[in-house]
Amino acid sequence: MTRRSVLQSALADLAEVPATSRWARSGEVRLHALDYGGDLPALVVLPGITSPAVTMDFVARELTDLVRPVVLDVRGRGLSDEGDGYGLEEYAEDTEALITRLGLDRPLLLGHSMGARIAAAVAVRAKVPLRGTVLADPPMSGPGRGPYPTTREVFLRQLAEARRGTDADEVAASWPTWPRREQELRARWLSSCAEEAIVATHHGFEHEDFFDWWPRVPGPAHMLYGAGSPVVTSEGVREAAQSNPPAPLHKIPGAGHMIFWDAPAIATETLRGALKTILSPPGTSPEQHVHGGGGS
Repeated sequence: MTRRSVLQSALADLAEVPATSRWARSGEVRLHALDYGGDLPALVVLPGITSPAVTMDFVARELTDLVRPVVLDVRGRGLSDEGDGYGLEEYAEDTEALITRLGLDRPLLLGHSMGARIAAAVAVRAKVPLRGTVLADPPMSGPGRGPYPTTREVFLRQLAEARRGTDADEVAASWPTWPRREQELRARWLSSCAEEAIVATHHGFEHEDFFDWWPRVPGPAHMLYGAGSPVVTSEGVREAAQSNPPAPLHKIPGAGHMIFWDAPAIATETLRGALKTILSPPGTSPEQHVHGGGGS
């Protein structure tokens, strides 16, 4: 196991987050999650490859009038333990364990990037009942599909910077358009990510095929993708539409892969529209807040 660290300044961030730390076991792995509480339907949020739970706080806060967000520190990130494996099956088992241990009744799933792949696997495995699934810019690389556009070396360089001690200005060199608070959170929390988790997940992006899962994801399911995303290409959008026709696809203008960070207002508005559609009783016509739906 390589060195991980959670800075005191990072832990202090949790004091400003309107959520409660919750814990669950998945086998020997102790999982941490941020629970925003309330009596509304639960939304389990699964972040990306180097995104601890707190980095999606700005998204969760915008949803608390619709759902009860529960944001997972995926194994090997944030305050969750590392594990013996980092494949989609292990990640899915963790998500199922969190849902079961916290007694979440038919939650929705929202996954971004790596988390979107996990959400697809959980939905297909059908080990826990779900209300629906929203996938945000899932990596569509895989066997015979070309490499993931961000190399392993780039991730490891950013991790090395975090271990050495980085700041928001250095993060801004890679992510110049992000809100300042999100640059600061990444600077403080990236060192909590395990190198093995990053390397194994990146390997999975290129050796586990998203399209082994996506055609079997049951409805209701929605996909959000960045208009300029190198991860969800125009070819990928077409294949996604053809292989799971009932699932609406929503394009986020002005966004790359990091849709909520690149275009926060429209990405969140689109997400809210998708969640409202899933939560609406059959036969009703909810107010829509979706831009650019229906493919590329």
